[in-house]
Amino acid sequence: MVKITFMGAGSTVFARNVLGDCMCSPALCGSEIALYDIDPKRLSDSEIILNAINRNVNEGRASIKAYLGEENRKEALRGASFVVNAIQVGGYDPCTITDFEIPKKYGLRQTIADSLGIGGIMRGLRTIPVLEGFARDMEEVCPDALFLNYTNPMGILTGYMQRYTNVQTIGLCHSVQVCSKTLLEELGMEDKLEGRVETIAGINHMGWLLSLHDKDGNDLYPEIRRKAAEKNASEKHNDMVRFEYIKRFGYYCTESSEHNAEYNPLFIKAKYPDLIEKYNIPLDEYPRRCIEQIEKWEEEKNNILNDGKITHERSKEYASYIIEAVVTGQPYKIGGNVVNKGCIENLPADACVEVPCLVDSSGVAPCRVGRLPVQLAAMNMTNINVQLLAIEAAATRKKEYIYQAAMLDPHTAAELSMDDIVGMCDELLEAHGDYMKMYR
Repeated sequence: MVKITFMGAGSTVFARNVLGDCMCSPALCGSEIALYDIDPKRLSDSEIILNAINRNVNEGRASIKAYLGEENRKEALRGASFVVNAIQVGGYDPCTITDFEIPKKYGLRQTIADSLGIGGIMRGLRTIPVLEGFARDMEEVCPDALFLNYTNPMGILTGYMQRYTNVQTIGLCHSVQVCSKTLLEELGMEDKLEGRVETIAGINHMGWLLSLHDKDGNDLYPEIRRKAAEKNASEKHNDMVRFEYIKRFGYYCTESSEHNAEYNPLFIKAKYPDLIEKYNIPLDEYPRRCIEQIEKWEEEKNNILNDGKITHERSKEYASYIIEAVVTGQPYKIGGNVVNKGCIENLPADACVEVPCLVDSSGVAPCRVGRLPVQLAAMNMTNINVQLLAIEAAATRKKEYIYQAAMLDPHTAAELSMDDIVGMCDELLEAHGDYMKMYR
């Protein structure tokens, strides 16, 4: 029997999608499922919802058991073939609030702050010590398991796991699957969706749609570039940053405009506040989402359960398809986050890159992409610099690497002096308390 352990099962909606998907797979519907979390209420909610899906969709064929707290973590992992990671260390309150409010005191504004920037650095630093514990347990009780990481900051966490532990790790994101579909729909080109052929490569949240052709082999980029420029010039919309990427850098990017607005020094500038309005950038967006989700959770839970009549249809999340491919040997193609090692020639070998990968019973095999257009590699490098230094800080526990990661972050460095960056980092490390005690 295949055992799938879900770490951070209190992420109920996501756990429902991934594990509900597994129950919709003939090869996985009889799996043993272990739910692990440190929050008893959210863990209980997930157990209720997943048991209902198991009854209603899967005829009760899966075996589901919940494990609460660090004292039960090793048992949750014992014998697992696959481990899905969706933890958020520190949660919205206090950690996310801290990551937004302290930088604001220094004049640094953010939108999402979970992947790069000072918020992404801090999130990575407080998460890696927890992942180290996972890795130690996995090396002991499920050494051959495949670790499927969904937690941000993807490049920092996945890169750390792949380079500094013995755990087989693949990093997964939602943005690759929907990239070209989103773009074509936004430009009114839905008739080009069926049979399209695409190539995407780069880094997580900054993967590049390198080519896109319709079913007859016609290059769609000339029309995309024309329509994107027209749309940005004529109306306010939610994807203006990425459309500006197309104009200035020639290519569309995998992750949303609110994310990419803070990955570079070009859009959020205290000296040019009109850019926020011009590009429709939602500052403090992630805290707003968190508040809304917290306030609406009980209502959402009841809607999901639907008086016990909950159903589920398989989603486009990669996890169940990867597990299925490994179990059955039937090949499946994904966009995955792996250590570069030459997949992209003009990015560092130890960078975590997002490239096409083939999955089968042998595991995950990354594909060689070659060279990115020089301007795209350059943009990726500004983010990779931060990721590599944050990983170095976590591996060595040396605070100077934290300062250097922040100093080389494109947005932070464009706004603050070096002295202010150091002061802000020290204040954040202190405010995060025990989560950051190893770095002080």
